[in-house]
Parts: sequence; structure tokens; C-alpha cells
Amino acid sequence: MEITIDFKTRIFEHCKSEVEKRITSFTAAMIDAQESANSEDKSSAGDKYETGRAMSQIARDMNAKQLKAAKQDLSSLMLINPSIVCTKVQKGALVETSNNQIVFIATSIGVVDFDGYKIAVVSPAAPIVQGLLNKCVGDEVTIAQKESTIKSII
Repeated sequence: MEITIDFKTRIFEHCKSEVEKRITSFTAAMIDAQESANSEDKSSAGDKYETGRAMSQIARDMNAKQLKAAKQDLSSLMLINPSIVCTKVQKGALVETSNNQIVFIATSIGVVDFDGYKIAVVSPAAPIVQGLLNKCVGDEVTIAQKESTIKSII
């Protein structure tokens, strides 16, 4: 495969869409949990009422934490200009190795299926990236304990 600026721009938009879906989902789940806590009927068994409210509050807090992380992922992603060609591995680079691994250094999304390829979308702080940073085309790298060569960087 030959990675191009067009491909990089499309994967960027795909990632942005995925993070926006997460934000929408976590927001809705957080609101649902809060409404559930607010509507919990007080029963004669006070402990049941308190337990139900506590469980709803825990769910709300968990979704609030995930919402905050998703918003941070989106903020981090939006700092990238996908039309810039990178000449070395850095934030915003789309990297292909001789093992046909493709890594987009953007934010913590994980592996995404895109155009028939599995692309690792990772944060610049991810351990996988530490061995790649500042490398150039032709440099030897180790990813997931496999030796390979950087085939292209966009």
C-alpha cells in the first residue's frame, strides 16, 4: 500500500468522527444515569433507595470520566493538521513499516478498521511510539517485539 496525504486526511476524519461518537455516547449515558438517580423512588426499605441512587451516581461518574477523556482525545486530535507531510516520526505522522503495520500518531483510540486496513491510532506518549519517535524512512524499528523498517511516513 502507498500511504498518501489523501489517505492520512481520510483516516484523520474517521478518527475525529469516532471520538465525536464516543462523546455523544458518554454524554447520553451520563445524562441517563443522572436521571435514573434523580427518579429513584424512595421505598420503605431505605437501604434499597440509597443503594440504587449510589449505583446511578457511580455510573454517572464513570461516564463523566470517560466523557472527559474523550474530549481530551478530541482536543489532542484537533491539534493535528493532516495535510502536513511529516519527514520523521512525530505527532501527526502516519507511519507504515515493512511488516505492513500502519501507525497514526494522534491520540489514544486504539486499532481502527479503515479501508480494509488495521491502523493503530495511538498517543505520542504510547510505549509503541517511544521506539519510533524521530525515526526516518529506512530506519530500523521494533514494534510489538518485531523488527521492521520504516517504509513511509506522511
